[in-house]
Amino acid sequence: MTRFLKSRMRSVMLVALFAAAFSLITTLSPVAQAKNIKIGFSMALTGALAGGGKQALEAMKIWRDDINAKGGMLGRQVELKYYDDQTNPKNVPGIYAKLLDVDKVDFIVSGYGTNLIAPAMPVAIDRDVVFMGLFGMNNNKKWKYEKYFQILPAGPDPAVGFSENWFKAIETFKPKTIALLSADAGFARNLKEGAITNAKRAGYEIVYNQNYPPKTADFTPIVRAVNAKKPDIFYIASYPNGSAGLVRAIAEVGTDAKAVGGGMVGLQFSGLMAGLGPNLNGILNYDFYVPEPTMALYPGASELIERYQNKVKTEGLKTDALGYYLVPWAYAYLDILGQAVNAVGKIDHDAIAEYIHKTEFTSVVGKVAFGDNGEWTTSRTIVVQYQNIKNNDLSQFAQPGVRKIMYPADIKTGSPVTFNSLR
Repeated sequence: MTRFLKSRMRSVMLVALFAAAFSLITTLSPVAQAKNIKIGFSMALTGALAGGGKQALEAMKIWRDDINAKGGMLGRQVELKYYDDQTNPKNVPGIYAKLLDVDKVDFIVSGYGTNLIAPAMPVAIDRDVVFMGLFGMNNNKKWKYEKYFQILPAGPDPAVGFSENWFKAIETFKPKTIALLSADAGFARNLKEGAITNAKRAGYEIVYNQNYPPKTADFTPIVRAVNAKKPDIFYIASYPNGSAGLVRAIAEVGTDAKAVGGGMVGLQFSGLMAGLGPNLNGILNYDFYVPEPTMALYPGASELIERYQNKVKTEGLKTDALGYYLVPWAYAYLDILGQAVNAVGKIDHDAIAEYIHKTEFTSVVGKVAFGDNGEWTTSRTIVVQYQNIKNNDLSQFAQPGVRKIMYPADIKTGSPVTFNSLR
């Protein structure tokens, strides 16, 4: 009986010791015991916008690794949960419902682009969660959702603000007439409507105003129709496939317009730049970051892009080799979310949204502040002109002097010249 009691006491003591040790481990290592914070999103990894989606994803992975090395969010490691939306808006609502209902993510952020943000908006609103957007054009105009914020630097009236600097840059040509062309899709139509507002403010006569079907393959008839109107300026709002097709059609048919471009998405992608080569000379287009010396106003962006470029090389990734277009911005929209969550100190979507509204953030894309509609309080879209392109070698696009900044004036590195003078 005594032997039994002694054995029982030893067992109780061992259990107590194990319990105490477990308690100590839990107390000393809360991060190890806590569940990861999950951030969910869809991303265009195939389809027309994959050139942007893939580089955005790699930038997001760099941010994840950076924040986890610093202790994560709320002392917990961050996990990214994502699905390929195939650049198909119809896939988006189901993906976000799955992320929230099945995967139980803590936060959602958008995929890349207006058309892929719009179908996720009702899901975010229904669940009443913070929703960070990546390059959306006026997605919140209809909804006025107080928990939506997006990283496109187009200002409080984004459709107008996006092309405002472009119209300031072309004033040097003293134009009187303008032709406007856009893809028949949300982002491009919004861009063109904003351009129309700016054209009317400048007093230009609109001599051509059309939309083209997104699946258009041959753009030469469209360019000829525009040329027949003899516009001084040719403003284009297009997606990557259309942008490439229009550049080639203009190279084939020619134009007497003094300025061509404006809202051509995709000309910032490495594959298109290398493929189009000298045909890009003279194009005057929007951009957000180029390797010009005045871009030092974005502290840390050049170092981030260098890290991305090394990652692409060392890991053999099949994505944009340069990453100027989306890498700083995809990093920034997660970084702003992370800063807000850590500042609030808990997962409280109401409090996080309130904090984002009232805070000016410091990021790799400079100072960022959001207005009531979740758009930037100031526009910071830049205007570049493609110049001095000699061949199809991609490396030239990583050098200054190929995409010179025409506007804003405080960071300009060149002055616009007429389209044909560079052909």
